[in-house]
Amino acid sequence: MTILVTGGTGLVGPRLLKRFVAAGIDCRALVRPGKELPAGVTAVEGDILSFDSLAAAVEGVSAIVHLAALFRTSDEDQIWKVNLEGTRNLIAASQEHAPSARFLMASTSNVYDADTSHPGRETDEVSPTLAYPASKVEAEKELRASGLNWGILRLPFIYGDKDGHLEALPGRVTGMKWHPAQKLSVVHHEDIATGFKLALTGVMDHRTVNIADESPLTMYEIAQIVDSAYEPSAEPLINPWQGHMDVTLARSLGFQPKVPTIYQAVREGRL
Repeated sequence: MTILVTGGTGLVGPRLLKRFVAAGIDCRALVRPGKELPAGVTAVEGDILSFDSLAAAVEGVSAIVHLAALFRTSDEDQIWKVNLEGTRNLIAASQEHAPSARFLMASTSNVYDADTSHPGRETDEVSPTLAYPASKVEAEKELRASGLNWGILRLPFIYGDKDGHLEALPGRVTGMKWHPAQKLSVVHHEDIATGFKLALTGVMDHRTVNIADESPLTMYEIAQIVDSAYEPSAEPLINPWQGHMDVTLARSLGFQPKVPTIYQAVREGRL
């Protein structure tokens, strides 16, 4: 099995590639010139915004893991360009040069409405207005209509492996005025690998699947874990399911997180 990974130099990519290599998976990664990759990964120079550069990357692969995306920037046009046009280019390259490859795409829990009446479910109608989740929804639609063998893994807030992501969260959402009782679905880098390895077996083919751990925690609890101040409040929580995903489908397909809670990550020194 040979896998192409896009976004191999981002937050998730290097950590996923290391785990794939450790599992004996033959990996190549699409990279721009001068970028470094984990040991054991074959670099293929290219850019998802350049269709002509993608043929060599996808030729002969049995699966594509599409992680490349743009998120934290005020340039909404670039978000749409990377997340939607880039995905279209990769889909077209796969259709032309690797039509039998399994195409797995990382999407986001941010597609779910903040005022939903339940944890976000894969079957929910979604119509986000912010550029990042809206572009992801459109990219999902393109993949579903592609005729390829596809799977979409919607990921929540990602943490672990000393990426500093969880530690920065309380400060980030304080400015967004999140209620301290707001719970957030999360997933450790270890279990992004768990989810994609499972998807590579085919159990998520033609499915959209929420991937998250066992225990969404409140912002107040997360702040305590990372030793950060967070203002307490007894005011009512307005949108109790914001940021919280339903993971029933993933569990029914056999997904079992190896790091089921942030507390376990702390005990094992895996933050």
